[in-house]
Amino acid sequence: MGPHIKQAAVQERKTAETVVVRFAGDSGDGIQVIGSQLGLASAMSDNDLGTFPEYPSEVRAPVGTTYGVSAFQVHFGGRPIKTIGDEADMLVALNPAALKTNLDMLKKGGLVLIDAGSFTQRNFDKAGYAASPLEDGTLDDYQLMAPDISKLTMESVAEIGLNKKASLRCKNFWALGLVYWMYGRDRQPTIDWLDNKFAKLPDVAAANVAALNAGHAYGETVEAAGYDVARIDMEPGPYSFVTGYEALAWGLAAAAELSDRKLVFASYPITPASPVLHTLARLSDIGVTTFQAEDEIAAICAAIGVSFAGGLGVTSSSGPGISLKQEAMGLAVSAELPLIIVNTQRAGPSTGMPTKTEQSDLNQALYGRHGESPVPVLAAGSPAECFEMAIEAARIALTYMTPVILLSDGFVANASSPWALPDLDALPRISVQNHKDADDFNPYRRDPETLARSWAVPGTPGCEHRIGGIEKDFASGHISYEPENHQKMTDVRADKVAGIAKTIPPIAVDQGDANGDLLLVGWGSTYGPISRAVGNMRARGCRVSHLHVRHIKPFAPNQNELLDGFKQVLVPEMNSGQLVNLLRVEGCAHAEGLSKMTGRPFQVSEIEDAILARVETSNE
Repeated sequence: MGPHIKQAAVQERKTAETVVVRFAGDSGDGIQVIGSQLGLASAMSDNDLGTFPEYPSEVRAPVGTTYGVSAFQVHFGGRPIKTIGDEADMLVALNPAALKTNLDMLKKGGLVLIDAGSFTQRNFDKAGYAASPLEDGTLDDYQLMAPDISKLTMESVAEIGLNKKASLRCKNFWALGLVYWMYGRDRQPTIDWLDNKFAKLPDVAAANVAALNAGHAYGETVEAAGYDVARIDMEPGPYSFVTGYEALAWGLAAAAELSDRKLVFASYPITPASPVLHTLARLSDIGVTTFQAEDEIAAICAAIGVSFAGGLGVTSSSGPGISLKQEAMGLAVSAELPLIIVNTQRAGPSTGMPTKTEQSDLNQALYGRHGESPVPVLAAGSPAECFEMAIEAARIALTYMTPVILLSDGFVANASSPWALPDLDALPRISVQNHKDADDFNPYRRDPETLARSWAVPGTPGCEHRIGGIEKDFASGHISYEPENHQKMTDVRADKVAGIAKTIPPIAVDQGDANGDLLLVGWGSTYGPISRAVGNMRARGCRVSHLHVRHIKPFAPNQNELLDGFKQVLVPEMNSGQLVNLLRVEGCAHAEGLSKMTGRPFQVSEIEDAILARVETSNE
């Protein structure tokens, strides 16, 4: 590319409260690596932040095509960050396909950094451009930086002696170095990471460090636009930069420690649930056992076996796999055994868009099993909240002898943010004892408070008993086909789940007044956009509040009373209205839905527009 490319105007260094940077390139360009490194560098720069990776659905699409584009968005700054940002301030597009599929995520007037060396006619054709986007007006509304990153990377690593292919693999770190200069990021955490990552390949580490430094020096040499990003005062203490799936895995491990149970996680790989298995597999040193089964049915049945034997059995999947587990869930309901089922939701139906996010499995969680088989349903609203909700799922499962469904989704699981490490010693114990007294044993004798049946593990002398999916006698646990008994067992299983509400703390609004004109009710990954939108609109004088539901079945005991205190109730969710329909059934007739099903999270502006359409601002 020649001098006809319009370069970004030279600007003095400015200040910014928050910044959104989006990286995009081919799935082999190391986009996820540099995105996570920008997140780490920002956390080390005293910024709050949120990140989110976007992967292509295809295992390996043809290089240079739109189907193979990988992206990673980082939102960082000097105030609490609750979303990944509606629009990017800067887009790094390492090939034409990345530009084509991600330009709509860049705000007007934003900065585009491209690798001019990859903007060739051949790559235009692969991306579906009829003409060069650098010359046809596509970028007229944006600032453009177009260095030949490929060439400059080759020059920066020439002395190290790598071959051409290996040298070009460093161009992602060249681009990252330029981003670091523009936003005042310290390179040292990334250099340390590279040295550790490639400790056995020192030439590779050295080449990537050289490319990082060269990109940084380029920014200073050409006097590219730069920003000093505001810092945030964080509460003192240890922090970790955590994803939702990591926090969930650690929460499960913590729950096993708090309940003095052996954690066995039985799963079958599926996008986007697999990282929970990957994370727990690395915790064998603290007693966690993982089992990759041959299929989804084997996985959940193995987890049920763990619970029968007195452990904490957990299984995990996404929507299609959860469908296969439903019969075994019914077995766990009938046998009344503790079990945690994690559903990391994705866009469906069927294979759908497996790497995109959605909240459309709520009805499946509530009603998916055959027969009358009630199951508690929980939902985590942020990466950090996955930790505490995993512990809560274990508390309910063990205390009430029931399977529990914990809903996550592709956004919550893969997004990341700083997390204040909890003090495990301060967390409440989960004290549930196995029955060992043979003289006073009945497998279906129930705790009068929880209605949970006795839990005796195999091998306990004198506590042998039948267990299975056939209906049991209410008094003895023996097989029974009596009509009245089946009615009684159906009722007691329902009453047991309903009774969980007695141990759910009264719920309060997350933001705003306890009554007023408009309440936004969310669940799961809508937390960030709703919270930011409500905060923005309250600052403009809107009487609007935010309630986020973590316990979906059963609801907190005071939930309907709280909902009745608002004239309007609006429920944003990434489905066709599943929670809003449940709220209506439960008595909130004036609840209204706001649905989105694009595979992308809600933008703050979308929710703000919905609020403005329903309430008026005031100058009070």
